[in-house]
Amino acid sequence: MDALTLILILTSLLFVAFVATGVYVSVKVVGAAKRGVDRKITQARRTVEDTTLRAKSFGQVGVAGELAQLRLSLRTSMKATQEALNAGAAEDASLSESLGLFERLSAHGHELDDDLKRLEREPDKARVAERLPDLRERTERVTHAADSLRWAARDRAQQFANDDLASLSAQIEVESGALRHWATGPGADASWPAAGAKGNAEAYGKADGSAEAAAAGAAADRAEGAEAARRAAAGPEAITARDPHRQTTYPWQKTARPEGTV
Repeated sequence: MDALTLILILTSLLFVAFVATGVYVSVKVVGAAKRGVDRKITQARRTVEDTTLRAKSFGQVGVAGELAQLRLSLRTSMKATQEALNAGAAEDASLSESLGLFERLSAHGHELDDDLKRLEREPDKARVAERLPDLRERTERVTHAADSLRWAARDRAQQFANDDLASLSAQIEVESGALRHWATGPGADASWPAAGAKGNAEAYGKADGSAEAAAAGAAADRAEGAEAARRAAAGPEAITARDPHRQTTYPWQKTARPEGTV
């Protein structure tokens, strides 16, 4: 097989791969768009149906009005529970079992809603009125179960929020105490600005974990303060030549040797 044939085969394979990828992505995009449109249509239909049921429950009396009230109560409770569980499951994985139970409850809810919807079109209102007590009991059982799941999920989320707030408050109290460490020592002044250089030196010494550093800083500040006070009391000094006999000798300076010595 020559090089040209190999190049043609590789080019064909790459072209086929690109085409297949494009088709796959297109199918996914079209499917996602279709699901989005279907979801929007379902939500719009549900909103229209809920509005119609609300109008029937207020505008009609007798069997038709009670059926509309039962359907509206059932749909409102199931929708609120579904939203609460889906929102909580994103942060709490323990709600996955609750979602499974709600799916099973939704099957009974859909079945009951279909029965109520069929009875709305039933011309024999007397037979429908005989079945109303049973339908009312079934609706109350389903809505009670849905409400129990919804409020349990909300109480769980509220308890987690309260525990997190309590832990955060405790940490803030500890941090606040650490920030006020200058006022916790024996005989310390409660006013931070009035503590002066001594308080600063002690604070730095504590922050570094060295008591010796704090004491040295405090002693240096006292000596500097005393020298400043002495200079202020003596007044301005005259500018005179330095006396070589009074010159301060530091231990790191070499001793001057007389001339003629090596």
